[in-house]
Order: sequence, then C-alpha cells, then structure tokens
Amino acid sequence: MTEPVPETMHAMVFEGPGRPLELREVGVPALEADDQVLIRVEACGLCRTDLHIVDGELDEPKLPLIPGHQVVGRVVATGGRADGVSVGDRVGVPWLGRTDGDCRFCRSGRENLCQSAEFTGYTIDGGFAEYARAHAPFCFPLPQAAAPFDIAPLLCAGLIGYRTWRLAGGARNSNIGIYGFGAAAHILTQVANHFGQSVYAFTRPGDEAAQSLARKLSVAWAGGSDEAPPVTLDAALVFAPLGELMVTALDHVDRGAPVVSGGIHMSDVPAFAYEKLWQERSLMSVANLTRRDGEEFLTLAPKIPVKTTVHRYGLAQVNDALEDLRHGRFSGAAVIDLAG
Repeated sequence: MTEPVPETMHAMVFEGPGRPLELREVGVPALEADDQVLIRVEACGLCRTDLHIVDGELDEPKLPLIPGHQVVGRVVATGGRADGVSVGDRVGVPWLGRTDGDCRFCRSGRENLCQSAEFTGYTIDGGFAEYARAHAPFCFPLPQAAAPFDIAPLLCAGLIGYRTWRLAGGARNSNIGIYGFGAAAHILTQVANHFGQSVYAFTRPGDEAAQSLARKLSVAWAGGSDEAPPVTLDAALVFAPLGELMVTALDHVDRGAPVVSGGIHMSDVPAFAYEKLWQERSLMSVANLTRRDGEEFLTLAPKIPVKTTVHRYGLAQVNDALEDLRHGRFSGAAVIDLAG
C-alpha cells in the first residue's frame, strides 16, 4: 500500500565550508527520471567524508547540499523504470549514486573510476533528511527486519572497508594491520576474523576507548600508531586521514606487501627513503566502490554476522555528531536515526 508523501520535509542543509549545517523545512524531492525512487529515510550513517565536505577539503559539492551517504530507508514512490525495486522495499543508498555506464571504466568493470559519476551527499542530495531521492540501479536491497541504524554503517564504512581489504589481498593474508580504528575498522575486523586472519589495530596514541573496542573484537594486538606491532604484517590498511601513516606502515609490512589507503582525503604523504618501498612493497588508494563490492559484502555481512557498534543522534544533532567524530569522542560508528 502506498503511503502518503508530504510536500515538505526537514533536512540538514550545507551552504559552504566554515558554516554549520542548518535544520530547514524544504520540499520533498520529486522524481525526475524513470529510474529514480523516493525513500523515506530511517537512518543515515555519518562518515569522515562528511567532515571532509563540511571542512572544504572536498571542494566540489553541489550547493546547497543535503549531505549523508549511508542511507537506509523504505521506498515510497518509484519511477517508470525502477526495475527490481518496489514501494515498501527497504533499500540502502551508498556513496556511488550514479555512473554513465558507457565510459571505458564502466565498460571494463571499474565503474568506481567513472569520470561522470555522481555521489550521494556530495553531488546528489543525501540522507540527512526525512526523504531522499536515488537512482534505483544503485540502491541495494536490505533486510526488512534488521534495525536501520545497525545497517547504515555497512553502506560506506563496510563497503569501503571491504574494498580496501580486497585490494590489499583479501583472505590470502594472515596478519593485517589496520591504522585508524573507527567505523570501517570495527566492521572489517569482523570480516578478517571470519576468514581466520589476525588483525593488529593501530589507534591514536593513548586512545583507550578505541583499543578497548578492538580487543572486544578479538584483535591479535592493539596499540598506538606510534608503536611497532609484534609481527611483520602481510598488508596494512590505513583509514586515518594522515599521510604520515602510509610511511609508518611501510616500516611494518613484509616484502611484497601492500599499504592501502581507504580514505577519500588524506594529508600529504611525506618524503621517505626508497628503501622503505623496495622489495615490491606498494602504496595504493581506494576510490569509491562498485556495485559488485556492495553485492558481495552485503551478502557476506549477515553470514558472519557483522555487528556494528553504533552511537545514535537525531537529525537536529548532525553538527554535534560531526564534532564528536572530529575529536574522536566515540568508538565505532555514528548514525543519524530518523526512525526512533
């Protein structure tokens, strides 16, 4: 049964760097393409990428903008070609909002590199709102019964973490280092545990809360990013936005090992001696995600099962949540809860 859709909604709106998001009453977005759907938002995860947008470090957002790109909600209206998506379905909307489908990257299975791509909560209005519009082919089906605030972090922290892990060698590694133990890391540790891998967690020096969460998730070791792990690592994944950690990680990985950044923005990587990179070590970055990543991870997650540690905020508390994220005031993931 189709539910009535109001003409207006509440949303947190971004007008430019240096300005807090504003809670406003705005129009509910109309469907403008046959493949679009309208979603009543139940929850939207908060991501460090949102901080990079608000701080102007990602400097090409549409303005005004409704941020938020880990959207969980129910479909309340569909366009004429929203194949496979029906009113009443619960779906997830990730960062990758749309591609052209025809460039050389899309044709070769690398749609994450599409130069015409659009991104939820950056070039397309996102989920810090009561309703959101999305392109159906880029929405993922989600379990009907699960709590929406538990699922939301899977849509970026989970997906980007999974892609980072996969590009670093996936299940073939035995000892994995993770720098920056936040939303992505606490999900990815559960994936690694599932495959019998040992995780070595590096946090901000002295961050006992993050190290405590890591130990609860059965990591092999947890310490500060200024410490050396007790073993040589087969791969290192860097989720903290500090370029210096890419160089630090090189000191602790084995021959032939990759160091992979899972962030969309990072401070400059400092100069370092070639000897650190020699013996076929590599530095790599992750860009966005593909729908294949999403399908694989969202099939795997309930089999593990992945359980998220979530800190919930109301829609009007988005600015507070961003500041808490900026200063590391919580461990795990932050989620804007619109269903509670």
